[in-house]
Amino acid sequence: MIKRTLFFGNPAYLSTNNEQLLVTYPDNQGEKQVPIEDIGMVILENAQITITNGLIGKLVDHKVAVVSCNNQHLPDGLHLPLHGHTEQTERIRFQLNASQPLKKNLWQQTISSKIKNQAALLSERDVPIQKLTHLAKTVQSGDSGNNESQAAAYYWQHIFDLPDFNRGQHGLPPNNLLNYGYAILRAIIARALVSSGLLPVIGIWHRNKYNAYCLADDIMEPYRPFVDMVVRHIVETEDNYEELNLSLKTELLSIPVLDVNINGQKSPLMIAASRTTNSLFECYAGISRKILYPVYE
Repeated sequence: MIKRTLFFGNPAYLSTNNEQLLVTYPDNQGEKQVPIEDIGMVILENAQITITNGLIGKLVDHKVAVVSCNNQHLPDGLHLPLHGHTEQTERIRFQLNASQPLKKNLWQQTISSKIKNQAALLSERDVPIQKLTHLAKTVQSGDSGNNESQAAAYYWQHIFDLPDFNRGQHGLPPNNLLNYGYAILRAIIARALVSSGLLPVIGIWHRNKYNAYCLADDIMEPYRPFVDMVVRHIVETEDNYEELNLSLKTELLSIPVLDVNINGQKSPLMIAASRTTNSLFECYAGISRKILYPVYE
């Protein structure tokens, strides 16, 4: 079943009753109820939202990712369950014992998949992709040749029909859209990792000691072009995207339910993420040698 993403941009009181998320609006504006079992992610944007500990507990029990936003209305906090799988201890042991050669191989697969998806997205605009195709095929173990960086330089020059666009977290629009979309994607991947019994903090490549989501940042790489697709559509169809209004956020919040092709099957992105993270565990455990990533079509 496709899980719902709930976005709260206005003041509200969030509680629970009979396994429902109960939304109460101020000034007697009414109430709404949503079955908690149907929810995959909750995004809290308004500073005047109150949420009860009872509701938080039930959201955790159902592996719901709760995302909080800062004063700039950008996601900056993520609440996940501490226990996401019945075999979590054993699975984490496999993760912690993963050898360096295995990690390098997994990173090689990850970067190759990312570059292939970047090339597929560029091909929709009739951009020559021979360079990216070559880079995707020649990624070495651990990406020792830094193919990811080479591909990124070409990719960001051609993804938007915008002169002198530079990708940077604090850069000019549409960087604001990319930041928001990637934050949503990161939460999706982190939720999937926890559900698969893995620790998001222990990466296969990212290892910044200040980053609590190193593994999520690793695994989300081949998924980034799907966010880029949504942002590119906004850039091509909207006259003004300098500020993240409700309409733009609504479009970006469609990311969890985007149809993607993974292992030859169509699947919503949020479900595909769980297939990816489960295949990652199987690689850690020696059951498989291939991590499953979506293919952009």
